[in-house]
Amino acid sequence: MIRKLRWKVVAVTMTVVTAVLLLSLTAVFLSSRAAMESRTREQLQQALQGALNYGPAQPGQDGGIPCWTAEVFAGGTVRVSGSSYFDLDDQNELLKIVQAALQRREDSGLLESYHMRYLRESGPLSIRIAFADSSLEQSTLRSLTGTTALIGVAAFLVLFGFSYLLSGVVTRPVEKAWQEQQRFLSDASHELKTPLTVILSSADLLSGSLPETAQGYVDNIRSESRRMKKLVESMLTLARADDGGHKLVFTPLDLSDVVTDTALLFEPVAFESGRQLLYNIQEGLRTSGDADKLRQLVSILLDNAIKYAPEHSPIRLTLTGEEKSALLTVENGGQPIPPEVISHLFDRFYRADGSRSDTEGFGLGLSIAQSIVKEHRGAIRCESDHRSTRFLVTLPLTK
Repeated sequence: MIRKLRWKVVAVTMTVVTAVLLLSLTAVFLSSRAAMESRTREQLQQALQGALNYGPAQPGQDGGIPCWTAEVFAGGTVRVSGSSYFDLDDQNELLKIVQAALQRREDSGLLESYHMRYLRESGPLSIRIAFADSSLEQSTLRSLTGTTALIGVAAFLVLFGFSYLLSGVVTRPVEKAWQEQQRFLSDASHELKTPLTVILSSADLLSGSLPETAQGYVDNIRSESRRMKKLVESMLTLARADDGGHKLVFTPLDLSDVVTDTALLFEPVAFESGRQLLYNIQEGLRTSGDADKLRQLVSILLDNAIKYAPEHSPIRLTLTGEEKSALLTVENGGQPIPPEVISHLFDRFYRADGSRSDTEGFGLGLSIAQSIVKEHRGAIRCESDHRSTRFLVTLPLTK
């Protein structure tokens, strides 16, 4: 539990950090791109102004961004000037670039197929267009993207390490309190088992040696002591599951045989309670697990169904195999369980209001069943509607 809590702290922290990091790097990238586009636009504007002078100084020759200009007159004449950076001898290629810029609706933009950025300005006698090579701009942006990506990955890894270390500091008090609680629960359960055993033994010795008027009191002592002993054993089981130190020894076993044996044991129990147990178990389903724990799981679900099923109604147990998992279903009729109750059924000591709390119990059975399923790397859930209430358990299979 503490490990999960620690990873949750890391996940929340890294989600926030990643969002801030992405926003920061994106802002740097966008501002850099906007600055380069603004610089190129200023250079193009200067080139357009220089194109009006028709002097010896050509646009793009002052050490700025290399550019060239084209002036298109009404008669179709095109006058081209620019720096030596560009080859302006290919008239067909120049004409295609100028036509592409003239066909654009926007007065400025990027001609991606020619790797040119343009700025267009209409005058009384002609249309002037300035062009600048965008290859350098695109190369700079790609380099900036790679740099920011490396910085982002490095920052993420460093922050992840710090976050993991800090999560240990944050969860340390919680871990200490949890361990003390589990130790108390385990020690208390162990300490209570001995006096309960003594009480039960003494009650058995007194039984038969007392007059009939006192026999009822002895029976009450034995009954309540058994209930208390069952509660202590359930609490001890959950404490061991939470502690994680009590590891199950998994062995290959036939899940079909385990479920069948448990169902056979519950047939007379169901009959005595006025219910009928029906089961359909697929043979040959094998898994790796603890046979005793799996029997306890099936027993809890069947006992729960027998308690809460209406009298004379059938209880259905099915076990089917899929590709890599087995599906165990225990189904009984009765009133549907509200969704708000289903979400708490596996909580410890939870007892739903109404008919489901009229029988004996402590509200720990389903919690124990859930812990057994988790230890076997499976999943358990409850579904309930007007037709029936179903507990579905998924367990992994082995070949």
